[in-house]
Amino acid sequence: MHDAPPAADSLAAEKEPLSAGLKQRHLTMLGLGGVIGAGLFVGSGAGIAVAGPGIVVSYLIAGALAMLVMRMLGEMSAAMPASGAFSVHAERALGRWAGFTVGWLYWFLLVVVLAVEATGAAQIANGWVPGVPQWAWVLIFMVVFTAANLSAVKNFGEFEFWFAALKVGAIVLFLALSLLAIFGVLPDTEAVGFSNLTGQGGFLPNGVSGVVSGVLAVVFAFGGLEVLTIAAAESDDPARAVGRAVRSAVWRILFFYVGSMLVIVTLLPWSSMQPGRSPYVAVLDHIGIPAAGQIMNIVVFVALLSALNANLYGSSRMVFSLAERGEAPAGLLKVAGNGVPRRAVMASVAFGFASVILNLEWPDSIFRYLLNAVGAVLLFVWGLIAVSQLRLRRRIEREMPEKLALKMWAFPYLTWVALAGMAGVLVLMVTDEGARPQLLWSAAATAAVLVVAWVRELRLRRTA
Repeated sequence: MHDAPPAADSLAAEKEPLSAGLKQRHLTMLGLGGVIGAGLFVGSGAGIAVAGPGIVVSYLIAGALAMLVMRMLGEMSAAMPASGAFSVHAERALGRWAGFTVGWLYWFLLVVVLAVEATGAAQIANGWVPGVPQWAWVLIFMVVFTAANLSAVKNFGEFEFWFAALKVGAIVLFLALSLLAIFGVLPDTEAVGFSNLTGQGGFLPNGVSGVVSGVLAVVFAFGGLEVLTIAAAESDDPARAVGRAVRSAVWRILFFYVGSMLVIVTLLPWSSMQPGRSPYVAVLDHIGIPAAGQIMNIVVFVALLSALNANLYGSSRMVFSLAERGEAPAGLLKVAGNGVPRRAVMASVAFGFASVILNLEWPDSIFRYLLNAVGAVLLFVWGLIAVSQLRLRRRIEREMPEKLALKMWAFPYLTWVALAGMAGVLVLMVTDEGARPQLLWSAAATAAVLVVAWVRELRLRRTA
């Protein structure tokens, strides 16, 4: 059992009881692979369909917003590493209600999305081996990754390292083949020039509004980087590790995303893109790569399992951190001899199993409401990260300036720019008929958690 958590106005970091089994290479690849998932390989087609070649600008805008958030989070995590990361920072900056709210919202987000990833991977596996029903594949994946997360944290790190390495390798190979095709170096290809970028209505065929719609379509694909700062608390040197990993990840991820979109819309007419069909498959087919669809199925399959593994890890550490601060049941605090919070893992996977069952049995009713309820949660989490950084930066400079190993660029101006960007995306969601239900359900879920936080705060004050 642990001592009482530090007061919310203290910046002193507690020593984490979890094991320090993650190495720098694990964190670096976790940062690189954490956001390279099905949203990029498949979902990017919807963005191209609404923005045309302007999707490159959409990804630049969305990627820049994600980079700013990660820089802020990196600054705070390098100064005050903790397994709860931004939940701990929010509590120190704004009070217990903020830490409680952002922690539980993020946990809820991860365990619901976990079900989507498990189901998506099971659908692909069922296509390969139809004799094994989809529910059985889901069960296999959940059992395997639960076991991986119950064992030493280095096993989680190794899983993610190789998963991320495969995804990064696939993108690098894709970029290399695409560039060779663009310049007509590959057999049976001719240099394409810029006709696909300037034809078909020009670089911005749907104008600025198309770029704006593209931002809304792709911004949530950058979610997942946050797990990097959660994992940093279980490394040998958290402050140094998170700083190096954040610096490495943000630029390379932006390069992978923007670079991929640029070669796709250069090689193929944007009007040929079909929402729901991977633009990567379309490019590989165009180049003449045999079995392009199956190759991408393998990459997407690995991406989904990687995200499932990372989300199970992130959710277990978040709920463990909440328990450390008295904001989740104390029974979740038990740490096994290998330094893993096994009860926190089991609590997260239990809800994950429940979400999977809901997804398999009622995908268009109960589970759709759950998914809508977390649709905009990422933006709320990012917003609290930015507000926390605004409050904590001055305090860190005043109380422990030596801890500012990684600083937010152009503070506080770029922090305010990031907040304005998030507000802009929320406005877009209000005006978009497809996104509006997600925003409303997510706002309702956030309001419900805030009410619980407020009631808890009143009870704690009465008993103080």
